[in-house]
Amino acid sequence: MTARIDHLVTSGTFALDGGEWDVDNNVWIVGDDTEAVVIDAAHDAAAIQAALGGRTLRAIVCTHAHNDHIDAAPALADATGAQILLHPDDLPLWQLTHPDRAPDGELADGQVLEIAGERLTVLHTPGHAPGAVCLHAPGLNTVFTGDTLFQGGPGATGRSFSHFPTIIDSIRDRLLALPPETVVRTGHGDSTTIGDEAPQLEDWINRGH
Repeated sequence: MTARIDHLVTSGTFALDGGEWDVDNNVWIVGDDTEAVVIDAAHDAAAIQAALGGRTLRAIVCTHAHNDHIDAAPALADATGAQILLHPDDLPLWQLTHPDRAPDGELADGQVLEIAGERLTVLHTPGHAPGAVCLHAPGLNTVFTGDTLFQGGPGATGRSFSHFPTIIDSIRDRLLALPPETVVRTGHGDSTTIGDEAPQLEDWINRGH
């Protein structure tokens, strides 16, 4: 069976540094009719499980550990038996939300996750968070960028654990190297492509250094 990408939007709260903001998050499900992975289990474990439609969940992949991207991960893992995977550099952020529940496995740069015949390559892209990752799925002409890259520019770097020059380096070195037709599926908001973002990203890069 051919792998596909399913999309779910969930709503909740992002909290960091003493502030709270209402947010809508993109939850991405990659798989076929029998198995799948979830990228960013945000806010509503029951809704995500319903969207899986009885498929076996192989993993819950966290693009980073801000609470709005991981708040539903333990409940979804408990309901499905799937492992939660996170880059270890984001453990301090994870522990702010889930101090009594560790992730089940680690993500590493260059690691390949296989699901439904597709390969998702982990790209470590720090800046928005120390352990932020993107997932490149060339067979699906897609990169899942979490909060590293949005339609219109880089993710925010004005709060704890973030660093603007680092996110600019990540985007320049890891994302702009992808084919321009690659679809960018983000953690919030609309999708875009590498080619559509490249011209304005060059301006951000020039400002970042």
